[in-house]
Amino acid sequence: MAVATDTLLDEVRRFVDDEALPAVAQYDRDDAYPAPLVERMRELGLFGTAIPEEHGGLGLDLVTYAKIVAEVSRAWISLSGVMNTHFMASWMLLNFGTAEQQERLLPRMATGEVRGAFSITEPHAGSDVQAIKVRAVRDGDAYVVDGHKKWITNGLHAGVIMLLAVTDPDAQPRHRGFTCLVVEKEPLVHEQPGLTIPPLLKKMGYLGIDSTEMFWEGFRVPADMVLGGQEGQGFKQFMAALELGRVNVAARGLGLARSAFDHAIAYADERETFGKPIADHQSIQIKLAQMATKIRAAELLVLDAAERKQAGERADLQAGMAKLFATETAEECALDALRIYGGAGYSQDNPVERLYRDAPLLILGEGSNEIQHLIIARRLLEARRNA
Repeated sequence: MAVATDTLLDEVRRFVDDEALPAVAQYDRDDAYPAPLVERMRELGLFGTAIPEEHGGLGLDLVTYAKIVAEVSRAWISLSGVMNTHFMASWMLLNFGTAEQQERLLPRMATGEVRGAFSITEPHAGSDVQAIKVRAVRDGDAYVVDGHKKWITNGLHAGVIMLLAVTDPDAQPRHRGFTCLVVEKEPLVHEQPGLTIPPLLKKMGYLGIDSTEMFWEGFRVPADMVLGGQEGQGFKQFMAALELGRVNVAARGLGLARSAFDHAIAYADERETFGKPIADHQSIQIKLAQMATKIRAAELLVLDAAERKQAGERADLQAGMAKLFATETAEECALDALRIYGGAGYSQDNPVERLYRDAPLLILGEGSNEIQHLIIARRLLEARRNA
């Protein structure tokens, strides 16, 4: 498996360098879905990277997946975004789903034939997950879903949605009344019975990927599509997936930071001022040294979190640290790259302008970095008090 892993990583690097990097600027400018690049990702097997071989996937570990995500993000975080929530949805099915749910969906998700999405956020409920209002009411052999979800990555292209809904509004504490429904829908359809997906949300960056709202009105989900078959487990299931997602987002930050550094050091070695490359000026060298050091530290944090999660250990502290540091590093490196480019970096003709627009998303997604600070501090205090 180690040889296959190395081979796959080499193939992903070639895909990024030879196919993705030359193409992403145009997709970004047009805010267009990169269908040919996504198809190549399917051919490489990337949608089934961590799905076991018995379900048609590659059966690789989380550390390898994080490395793949970082590579793909070096081209464009929108490409890794196509993989990210799909990966989280398949991971939830694999770890919490019934045998029937797994057999029904995982083989098609492994090939990328069916794409997955992850729906938790609502207009009034982001970091405060317990504020969700979307309801799912049991009606015979189905649940009837009503409410409004927002910021669903892959929402239009997805064929399966992991949906967090309130099934028992009287539960105490409230999160015990939350249930995850595995919702199947028609991909690329804005209007279907009980579900409306309006035109895609407009964003400052993270373009080319469908970020959607979903209006549920009487949408029926078969009762046997409660994840794991038991009501009231949704909050726990989604929190476990978010911990995984933070490793994922950290890896995306690592990839974006690497891209910013690669562009910055190449430009600094070519651009001349006062008769020499700007890379020979001490102020630029300091920036390059700081960028490279932070990127290496981010890499180690990402790998540590991925290894702990893969081993089945509690990893909320490590995932929070990796997400916090790697995404802040991504934004700092994007800004430093812009400064190294000078006025040229402000032009859409240069890639650092896109990186600068994309980086803030990673600070906000999968639990804002303000929330990560709280998670880290609380976990440290818990460890000290229980020592």
